[in-house]
Amino acid sequence: MADMQQAYNVYEDRCPTRLVLDRLADKWAVLILDRLQGGPVRFNHIRRDIKGISQKVLAQTLRKLERNGLISRTIFPTVPVTVEYALTPLGSTLTDTVSALAHWAEKNMDAIFAAQRAYDEAHPG
Repeated sequence: MADMQQAYNVYEDRCPTRLVLDRLADKWAVLILDRLQGGPVRFNHIRRDIKGISQKVLAQTLRKLERNGLISRTIFPTVPVTVEYALTPLGSTLTDTVSALAHWAEKNMDAIFAAQRAYDEAHPG
């Protein structure tokens, strides 16, 4: 029997796609997924590369991304234990999108700041 793909509608309030979007719209998830594009990375390297992320938030975000099948976690029996994270094939389908989003922000910050200043001047208080 062939698998029937369920129709999902992201605009419906009970659609499970909302949970996925919630996970992907998180700034830490975007930065982690973007960082993993170059290949497997150790936990502490991710933490050093993504300034401002706490160890706790990094661990939580990695767990959520792993649960959703976007990254894999490999444990090496070294002393101390080494853990590497990498994109899964599913996670790799997001690389262009995640990179575009992360770097769009970098390229457009001046325009965003200008829009914020203009709005604040037009709407004081």
